[in-house]
Amino acid sequence: MWVEGRVTKRIDWNKQLFSLRIEADIAPFVAGQFIKLSELQQGKRIARAYSLVNPPRADYLEVLAIKVEDGTLSPNLHNLHVGETIEVSSAAAGFLVLDEVPPAKHLWLMATGTGIGPYLSMLATDQPWQRFDKVVVVYGVRYARDLAYLDVLEQYLQRYPQQFVLQTMVTRENYAGALVKRIPEALDDGSLENAVGLSLSPESSQVMLCGNPEMITAAMQSLEGKGLSKNLRRKPGQVTVERYW
Repeated sequence: MWVEGRVTKRIDWNKQLFSLRIEADIAPFVAGQFIKLSELQQGKRIARAYSLVNPPRADYLEVLAIKVEDGTLSPNLHNLHVGETIEVSSAAAGFLVLDEVPPAKHLWLMATGTGIGPYLSMLATDQPWQRFDKVVVVYGVRYARDLAYLDVLEQYLQRYPQQFVLQTMVTRENYAGALVKRIPEALDDGSLENAVGLSLSPESSQVMLCGNPEMITAAMQSLEGKGLSKNLRRKPGQVTVERYW
């Protein structure tokens, strides 16, 4: 089922990366879930999933998206202006939520690109701060200009200086504080754990992965090499993944 959404704000992080704030009446959702945005093209419905950046308590919906030049929907979304409309799924979905994550001392939220979206929603709730001794965000991008919502993440450093750790990964240029390598590489050679000052282990860690499918596959392999296993309802583990690309 689809409802009409109206764009109330947009943020252009760079020429391709953008956020849309949308006013739409949808069912209550859980931080980490996604909605679908949709339009009819020549009588055919085109729909794509986008994680919600906003926390459940917000009176708006916000998504982070990237314009794919040969995409069927994202170029049109990129052209939306304030006041224009887009169809929105009436209910959010997805299992990349903290309710699915078993207890642990440390929560690692690893993302590339727009995969940071669901984590922003989670961080704006009380749950991660109440459940975990340390909350680590690992945010991988190609260029520093791709670090959307960096100002929001840095506010958590001020608010939770003993509890929150932010590690940026910028692969194609030097950026202050960032590791110049991909997440799987930094997992394999130990540089990520060294930079953060924490070890990944089945006893202390829960990891969530969101972003580029190749990153997820490679990171999962590296984490399995450290003894962590995929978290399933029928067999709880330490790595929670959701693929909807």
